[in-house]
Amino acid sequence: MEALIKKNGEKIIPLLSWITITFPIWLSPFHPAIVAYFILGFDLYFLFKSMRTSLLAVIAYKKIIRFQKIKFLKKINRRSKKPKITHFVIIPNYKEKIEKLESTIKAITRSELPSKNIYLVLAFEKREKEAPEKAKVLARNFAAQFKNIIITYHPLKKGEEPGKASNQTYAAKIVKKYAINNHLDIKNTLITICDADSHLPQNYFSYLEYRFLTDKSRLYHFYWAPVLLYNNFWQLPLIVRIQTTLSSILRLAFLEEKENLIHISTYSTNLWLLDQVNFWDTNIIPEDWHIYLQAFFKFGPKIKTLPLYTIVNGDAVYSGKLLKTLINRYQQEKRWAWGATDVGYALNNLFKKNNVAFLPKLRKILYIAETHFLWPTTFFILTLSANIPPLINPVFKQTVLGFFLPRMAGVILTCASIFLILYVFLDLKIRSILKQKTNLISLPFLFIQWYLLPIISFFFSSLPALDAQTKMLLGKKIKYQVTEKV
Repeated sequence: MEALIKKNGEKIIPLLSWITITFPIWLSPFHPAIVAYFILGFDLYFLFKSMRTSLLAVIAYKKIIRFQKIKFLKKINRRSKKPKITHFVIIPNYKEKIEKLESTIKAITRSELPSKNIYLVLAFEKREKEAPEKAKVLARNFAAQFKNIIITYHPLKKGEEPGKASNQTYAAKIVKKYAINNHLDIKNTLITICDADSHLPQNYFSYLEYRFLTDKSRLYHFYWAPVLLYNNFWQLPLIVRIQTTLSSILRLAFLEEKENLIHISTYSTNLWLLDQVNFWDTNIIPEDWHIYLQAFFKFGPKIKTLPLYTIVNGDAVYSGKLLKTLINRYQQEKRWAWGATDVGYALNNLFKKNNVAFLPKLRKILYIAETHFLWPTTFFILTLSANIPPLINPVFKQTVLGFFLPRMAGVILTCASIFLILYVFLDLKIRSILKQKTNLISLPFLFIQWYLLPIISFFFSSLPALDAQTKMLLGKKIKYQVTEKV
């Protein structure tokens, strides 16, 4: 059993996804009632998830408003006995425009915690010919504003996947050597992974440091503030803008996931924990959930991601032209969906003998599996499946269940869509915080755009996720592609 899972673990979720998408077609001729009850059960589950997501997003938003008023730097300075905390910010990048990097670095210099106390690590790829010149310009322009600027050039080695994971590992190992040589305590050294387009808020480092200092189990924790994609909101085509809005609000809701919160994109933790798991595995593409799992399968449930109630403002995909933007958005979603490989990694660790109990491992695996299972399948079950049993099985159509199935499914989805009103409200409020003004002429489009949600969900969520999982099922790989954001 263990050998079978190790060999085919990555294929389990893709296989389940395809079975779920197609089973109304091949099971309806024989057992249409089973199909119908499954569809109705799934629709009710989706209604519950919609209610829960809306509620959690509102709670998170209110907490962000409340935490904005807290002066974390004053709280830190009031603490009489505290260890010295050192901050390193690693910005992994490849072929990013220098203007984009400058904008991200400038956001750090506006930190409430003086940037003069922060180490900036610019993690370039050696294969990028322009990297040395960009590094020279950035080091010259910002040298006076940081404790030190460390430049790294990651040489891609055999067996490594190009991307954030291998680059970050190379940079973090250099940081570790630097810390040891300069007598810095790695248990009190915080590493923040910052995407090249992520604008950290002014209170990020003071909030992070205060959270770390007051956290009794801080050595085993990651810290995450939601990365909301509003930097270039009004530049985006409407098709991309609606998914950007939805993604941002879902990330707000993630903050309230408690035990199931796992960081994405831009996050922080301590150097000791990274060292304990030998940093990021260099042969994988999606690295954020994966580093969490590396730590979890070593230390167990005490590994957690704790929420930071502030907002990191990032860029959504934008390539200047509509078609290119849509293609890049599709590729980005497919790369994110490649995270389903984490299910295989987790399953491989399920039966390994370590200090982590079986049930906590199983619960974590089920949560990760559910997330990646719902990604490609939800659209098909919600929009198409209810019409298939009556269509394929005319006899079933004459039954009460067969007649009412599409109608009941429609009523449930209509109830779920009511919660989109909360999404519109939160979208307006968040953009107000981030100073993204809404012109009166644009206001009607913020409501009309939601009618396009089913089409957009198919082409830029379910389909790329299914594409990625199909490649896993066939034993193929995808290449890491940097998402263009001009």
